[in-house]
Amino acid sequence: MRPERRILPWLFLAPGLAVFGAAVLLPMALTAGYSLTDWDGFGEMTFVGLDNYTRALDDELFRGSFVHVLVYIAATLVLEVGVGLGLAGLIDLRRRNTWFRVAIFAPVMLPMVVVAVLWSFIYNPDFGLINGGLEALGLEGLQRIWLGDPQTALLAISVVSGWVYAGFYMMIFYAALRQVPSEVIEAARLDGAGEWAVFRHVKVPMIRGAIGVAVLLCVTGGFQGFDLFFVLTNGGPYGTTEIPTTLLVKTVFRNADVGYGSAMAVLLTAVVVGVGIVYVRLQGRRGVTARTPAAGTAEP
Repeated sequence: MRPERRILPWLFLAPGLAVFGAAVLLPMALTAGYSLTDWDGFGEMTFVGLDNYTRALDDELFRGSFVHVLVYIAATLVLEVGVGLGLAGLIDLRRRNTWFRVAIFAPVMLPMVVVAVLWSFIYNPDFGLINGGLEALGLEGLQRIWLGDPQTALLAISVVSGWVYAGFYMMIFYAALRQVPSEVIEAARLDGAGEWAVFRHVKVPMIRGAIGVAVLLCVTGGFQGFDLFFVLTNGGPYGTTEIPTTLLVKTVFRNADVGYGSAMAVLLTAVVVGVGIVYVRLQGRRGVTARTPAAGTAEP
């Protein structure tokens, strides 16, 4: 009966593994294969080896797209993770806040295309809410063509992303804060710590694991961003909001250069996976260091 017992778990996993292989592994393998060819998607393939990768590394526009996405990630770490942590701290003080949580989380449930169209009206230079509000306040000098100005376009997209995902990270942090032992918090308050001190020195260190997961999600999600950029600016103005995903989609579908676009996709995947592995290892080392007793002390 042992062989049957050993194969039984694999029989349950087989449908899921089949779907994963067909939907994820097979497309990845095909993309890696296409990246070694010169192909327009319809005609014959011509094997070119690593020429597409060399071309991508020498492409100033492709390299610049990584700079743009890094700036975007840095901004969203503040606007999504930072703001989400602050909101979680506020709602943790008052437990009767269901409607507030729903209101903050609501943008997460909207399709990103709908969000992009909504904010394109808000940013409209002629009748948009932002420029209209500035005019009402007598601050006409601050009015901008927000999505058409190279100096503000990338930040404008980052604000939209923060508006959407701050509620998502708020719920992650709020769930983690609810797991902090009340005895520890009460002990800190009895020692004279105020709410800000309790939040900064007690609550935040105790949810460090959740913060680490949130940062990883934000960074990897930033590299995968596409819809907001494509709908709001389509990489403009003058390529200042071009990121790797929008560039490779244009390369494949607009320029019909499947081989080169596939090489971009492989490089982007390698960067995302590499960043994830390095970050997880760094977090693991920090955890080991935190658990290691100081020199000259004995373990309990």
